[in-house]
Amino acid sequence: MMKFIKRFNQPEHLLLAMAFTMPLAFSVWMVLLNNFVVEKASFTGIEIGILQSLREIPGFLAFTVIYALVFIKEQRLALISLAVTSLGVLLTGFFPTITGLYLTTIFMSVGFHYYETLSQSLTLQWIDKDKAAHFMGRMLSVKAAASLLAFSSIWLLMEQANWNYQATYALFGGIGLLLTLLLTLSFKHFPEQTPQTKKLVLRKRYWLFYALTFFSGARRQIFVVFAGFLMVEKFHYSVADISALFLINYLFNWLFAAKIGKLIGKIGERATLRFEYIGLIVIFISYGFVENANMAAALYVIDHLFFALAIAIKTYFQKIVQPEDIAASAGVSFSINHIAAVVIPALLGLLWIVQPAWVFYIGAGFAACSLVLALLIPDNPEAGQETNLSMIRFLIPNTK
Repeated sequence: MMKFIKRFNQPEHLLLAMAFTMPLAFSVWMVLLNNFVVEKASFTGIEIGILQSLREIPGFLAFTVIYALVFIKEQRLALISLAVTSLGVLLTGFFPTITGLYLTTIFMSVGFHYYETLSQSLTLQWIDKDKAAHFMGRMLSVKAAASLLAFSSIWLLMEQANWNYQATYALFGGIGLLLTLLLTLSFKHFPEQTPQTKKLVLRKRYWLFYALTFFSGARRQIFVVFAGFLMVEKFHYSVADISALFLINYLFNWLFAAKIGKLIGKIGERATLRFEYIGLIVIFISYGFVENANMAAALYVIDHLFFALAIAIKTYFQKIVQPEDIAASAGVSFSINHIAAVVIPALLGLLWIVQPAWVFYIGAGFAACSLVLALLIPDNPEAGQETNLSMIRFLIPNTK
């Protein structure tokens, strides 16, 4: 028995357990959001854009996590952040007003973005480089399994048992709190392998990673905010319909994310990201033209499938970063990811009122910028070889 406990009590198992717990709470908040705000608070594109911008402000401030680490160990802060997220989800259903939703969203988002920052940092520190892509794929698979459980439960509770939004949010937020407590009591503290820099780190040689991260955040907002809102506003999808789309999305991740991670490890980051961004350009342009509800649903599912490929940005960073910079750089990268995320939902929410299709054409432009950047990744990135200089000279002939 003691041998089993010792074997189980490993960093990778804690990472996977936390990865399972987060979606049980957060995915419920996400899948119910569009219907909840439209039905209970009469949101339009303007209000949903503002709410999503507010949700991303804590992500923009994720660099502040490095200052919290002066007082709290990374592992403990990750668990506290998980608890804050779960509590925020629990409270959401009790405040179905514009102001109430804005406040509970900010509270929940602080926990979510701190957790995601710390989870990335701990993963890059604890998992070997040659195993990282496959392990991140396993984490996506575990997240997908938790999301499948949450979504199927939503369907049973709200469609079959007639639960209301308040009870559903409270149930899953409470489950998240309980699981976080169990993880805190079950796992020992794992010491740092490399002492982390406890100050802000922004290095010139990481510029390509920063740029890829920025446009990744912009692309994510088009999907998270406006693709989902398109389903509800234009095609009148119900909670059951949206849940079905998410079930399909996460079923794929559950079955194939680990395999995708292993494939990324074999073919490399540049080839992976090039394929992703070409596909996204086609998808976003198609969103702008779609008039059929079934075709829109197909685009939504295909769009989500590309998210697993973003593992390549993280593994590229792991290969070029100095080990002591990982925690500080993870916070900075999340802030950069959310610079666009803070501004884009509100601005494009205004554009949505005038011409929704243009929101997706702008998304195609973001994907095109990412494609150009992805071409600059070397075949074998490492510290001191962060960019493909020959490709830079090809794209910018006067570069010396």
